[in-house]
Amino acid sequence: MVMEPKMAGAIMNADWVTDEDTPDPAPLPTIPGYRILVRPMRVQGKTKGSILLPDSFRDDMNYLTTVGRVVAVGDLAYADKDKFPAGPWCQTGDFVCYGKMNGQKIRYKGVNMILLYDDQVVMRLENPADIDPMFNIA
Repeated sequence: MVMEPKMAGAIMNADWVTDEDTPDPAPLPTIPGYRILVRPMRVQGKTKGSILLPDSFRDDMNYLTTVGRVVAVGDLAYADKDKFPAGPWCQTGDFVCYGKMNGQKIRYKGVNMILLYDDQVVMRLENPADIDPMFNIA
């Protein structure tokens, strides 16, 4: 079994989530350069059939999947034609997966966000339920 090193006081990306009922802040900040602003999503505490999930299950899902919704894209994101010859991987409104330790955590107008570089997005999803049916996309 691989043990993950503990980082004193560090907040994992999967725990850096604001309640889904809180609307996105407006206006959003201007994101310069090669950055993407993502709003992380939380694993639900129960199934569609209202079965409560144990904390250990949710912790495992948070470890395995880090998903968020793109809320803003920098003016130079995906502009490097050598690195991204097929064009942008994602745009505002898309659901994306990214590394659990990637990005810079920021709180903007009371909403927790992750600021990523364009090449830190590992995949785009049509629906986060495709990777984990427990994700809340409300």
